[in-house]
Amino acid sequence: MTPKIQWYPGHIAKAEKALREQLKLVDVVLEVRDARIPLATHHRDVPQWSGDKARILVVNRVDAISPPQRDRWQKWFASQGEKPYFTNAQQGKGVAGVAKAAQACGQEVNKKRTRRGMRPRAVRAVVVGFPNVGKSALINRLLRRRAVASARRPGVTRQLQWVRLSDKLELLDAPGVIPAQLADQEQALKLAICDDIGTAAYDNQRVAAELVELLKNFPNEEKDASMAALRDRYHIDPEPVSGEMFLYQFAEHRHQGDGERAAVALLNDFRQGKLGKCCLEYPPFDR
Repeated sequence: MTPKIQWYPGHIAKAEKALREQLKLVDVVLEVRDARIPLATHHRDVPQWSGDKARILVVNRVDAISPPQRDRWQKWFASQGEKPYFTNAQQGKGVAGVAKAAQACGQEVNKKRTRRGMRPRAVRAVVVGFPNVGKSALINRLLRRRAVASARRPGVTRQLQWVRLSDKLELLDAPGVIPAQLADQEQALKLAICDDIGTAAYDNQRVAAELVELLKNFPNEEKDASMAALRDRYHIDPEPVSGEMFLYQFAEHRHQGDGERAAVALLNDFRQGKLGKCCLEYPPFDR
């Protein structure tokens, strides 16, 4: 039986508890998701944590998906009554819109304080999301300086940290949070493919083979593009073989039969965009 993908290290459990306490002091919640898997990177508890606080939805890594894929998700989110802010936090694309949205929320908070006879103060916002979706990179872009550690791997941020954007806005950088139990294993697999979960949670060879299967099941033009990308890069036709056999052939041709090295190379190619712009999820009822 294939082992389940599960990952809930102690630092995340500790950070989630501290985050719930700090949320009492927060005015605005910035929820950051991965554009390649915007559903899989939605933490089911964020709406409950947010309560009646303003929430801003940030869909990061927009550079990793195609414009038609972005448009499809934008329309779907709008149909759900949400306005997503698509960003590439590493390059700063779209971050100005997030800053304006946060400041607008802040103005509303201080209007309410003024009506209650209270002085205006800096608005407090928290940045939440799964590991490695780009929360710290977003904060650094908002601050226009490197204030918090940022890297394209999960688990870099391990404790809560307040940083001051201006005299009007303070941001809380929180470690990536993830449900204690990943009930939906299809979504857990996508988290592993996109490196949004710790490597201790999964087997690279299984995940790499499943990535090939996912790409083979894309519809129409997107499947054609993915198959062409695999053929051009690895000189192996993926269509007549299983994902496992594709990985085996890749290992034999390029890595002296080392399946682990082949799996890591294939996953890194996907994560670095070398297999093209690719969203692994479709809006519900959109396929």
